[in-house]
Amino acid sequence: MRIFSGIQPTGRKHLGNFLGAIRHFVEGQDRGEAIYCIVDLHATTVPYDPAELRRSGLDTTAMLLAAGLDPARCVLFRQGDVPAHTELCWLLCAVTAHGDLNRMHQFKDKSARQRELVSAGLFVYPVLQAADVLAYRADEVPVGADQRQHIELMRDIAIRFNERFGETFVVPHHRIPETGARIMDLQEPERKMSTTASTEQGTLYVLDEPEAIVKKVKSAVTDSGRDVIRSPEKPGISNLIEVMATIRGTEPASVELEFDGAGYGSFKQAVADSVVEYLAPVRERYAELRVDERALEATLAAGAERARAMSADTLADARERMGVGPPRV
Repeated sequence: MRIFSGIQPTGRKHLGNFLGAIRHFVEGQDRGEAIYCIVDLHATTVPYDPAELRRSGLDTTAMLLAAGLDPARCVLFRQGDVPAHTELCWLLCAVTAHGDLNRMHQFKDKSARQRELVSAGLFVYPVLQAADVLAYRADEVPVGADQRQHIELMRDIAIRFNERFGETFVVPHHRIPETGARIMDLQEPERKMSTTASTEQGTLYVLDEPEAIVKKVKSAVTDSGRDVIRSPEKPGISNLIEVMATIRGTEPASVELEFDGAGYGSFKQAVADSVVEYLAPVRERYAELRVDERALEATLAAGAERARAMSADTLADARERMGVGPPRV
């Protein structure tokens, strides 16, 4: 089985990124042929600083390696280093309906926040995302629940292309984790923890010092009760239960049972301690890796070389079947 997933190089990585995506990248190395892409081209679809984009790309590379990605066991590369992604995106536009793109929730949300320019790139973002995956004929795409609509469109694009031009692409399926897929803002638990939309106090960053993590968890918004149980009326406590269960690799119900009658104070302390312990090795390893930018660039270059070789046949097949360029000899 071939697995593909991408990660944005923007902003500091938070606990939601780690539990919802990064830890699954690491696990994927043991489940199949894993391909992971730092999607710097996607990051250009909204306002950004070029120098910061390059820095963040290396930050993300160091974070993934610190979390446990092994370049000998997976392919790790930067999207902009593999031209097949952009060329295939253009070819796939021929079988992508304008109306489908217009219905994408992410486009509506992000375009509503743009005050000056809503770029065409933001509109075509899902097609580039489809090209990212289809170029490698990946079977599985680990994503958060918010990406379900994009994966459905990706499948539609692959099916439509295959029906019109002949069997070319694998039709991928998503893999959404049962726990940890939606870690919420500690201060606004109705809102997903996010790099751009969350509150600073409500966001647990992977590189936060232990004291900051404890302070943020202890000040997490909860209701006026004391029962550690999941309920629509208890979004704050429900979120902390989800965090604890995901970190421990257990069911939320077992967390509820363990802390039955304990009260919020002791439960929050236990959550904070668990998060600190869970992230400590990653934070320490990141500090060691991030200082050697030459080594990080070398890792990305080696991964890009492998990715270019893997995507070349798919792109050549798509061009041949669409009648683009000279026929293959």
